[in-house]
Amino acid sequence: MDFESLNLKELQDQYKAHLETRGYKPNTVLTASTTCFFLWRKAGKKLFWQVVNSQVFESAAPLVLRSIIQMEIGENKDSQVSNYIYHLRTFRRYVEQQKLSEKPNDKSTDRMMIIPSPSLSEAKKYLEDWEKQINYREQESALNLLFHTLCPGNERTENVLLKAVALNDFYSTNIFSIFEVAEHIKKLAIDDRLTTGDVTLVDDLKRVVIRGKEHCFYSFASKYCSHHNEADFPIYDSYVDKVLRYFRERERFCVIANNELKNYEKFKDILQAFREFYGLQDLNWKQLDRYIWQFGKQYFRKSYKPKSQ
Repeated sequence: MDFESLNLKELQDQYKAHLETRGYKPNTVLTASTTCFFLWRKAGKKLFWQVVNSQVFESAAPLVLRSIIQMEIGENKDSQVSNYIYHLRTFRRYVEQQKLSEKPNDKSTDRMMIIPSPSLSEAKKYLEDWEKQINYREQESALNLLFHTLCPGNERTENVLLKAVALNDFYSTNIFSIFEVAEHIKKLAIDDRLTTGDVTLVDDLKRVVIRGKEHCFYSFASKYCSHHNEADFPIYDSYVDKVLRYFRERERFCVIANNELKNYEKFKDILQAFREFYGLQDLNWKQLDRYIWQFGKQYFRKSYKPKSQ
């Protein structure tokens, strides 16, 4: 499709239809499809497409939008500029993806299209599948019983050990010295930090010294915290890592350095950016984890290299 030949209403309708297929709520669709064309309405079609197609979009867009807002209201408001840039950037990615999808002879594009983009409708399918798996549900129920009823505190080694052993077994986190890990957790006195959602706790928990050597049990640490407080601690694992890296390269939902995913506070921010970019705000962290884990298991198994990479 030649987007640049469309008038404003035609383009807006096209973009609205796209957002609706991604599962966005009506109010979100209306806001996004209006805000992203602010530049067109104020400065015209030509300048709009010059900015959208610019090779230096990230520096050009703020300059143009700031000057327009300055003329409109007599002052610059960074919050307004950021909002317009966010929606314009999202529209720009949509145009780029559509142009790529219209190149059937481009083998790299064909491969890229094999793996679907995340969306709320896709997520709901995976969550429905998860509910059908009795082993997943029963294991989750058993862990909830341990973490919230039988052994909610972390002041006694035996309580921590029971939870750590169950997590290690159910999630196959491959911790070979689970007693030392339990002792480490107990010594950190973590109960208050769990309750307040202190995200720095995960990075403290993950580093365990065993027989004089420091080991990193990052995924286990995130799972341990999440099962105590799923509202504040999303889970990190190899699948979510691969999914985030893949869509960073494919759709640039966020600027990520690989090592940032291994810092839990930054990881949570990146996962939040992923959730917002793909319209998954209706999912809580637990639901998002179940979705990405199953998605990653399907497309990014360790023994399988996706054709789209």
